[in-house]
Amino acid sequence: MVIFGLLLLLLGVAVVLSGLFGIGYDRDEKNPARDTTEILGINVQPEVIFFIGLVAGLLIIGGLWFMKTGAKQGWKRRKEQKKLSKLSSQLDEAELERRKDDLSGREEK
Repeated sequence: MVIFGLLLLLLGVAVVLSGLFGIGYDRDEKNPARDTTEILGINVQPEVIFFIGLVAGLLIIGGLWFMKTGAKQGWKRRKEQKKLSKLSSQLDEAELERRKDDLSGREEK
């Protein structure tokens, strides 16, 4: 989930950067209604740029959310694994003690 979030975040940042550095404007002096905006070589209306920015923002927010959720799950998994390892080592120690007690009890008889 963290990797998916990172990919979404990078995609959102790439869209924002392409919007910042890849935009060009063409002004038609004779007919201002034909003014065009160009993003990465594609002519689009200014309203489309707004929606591209909206999508980029949603990608960034979604990426951060997926990264947070994935990190939280990973943290929980590591914490559980640490607890299981501790319990396993305690169980091994108890088993070793039990075997020692069994062996010492047999030798005395």
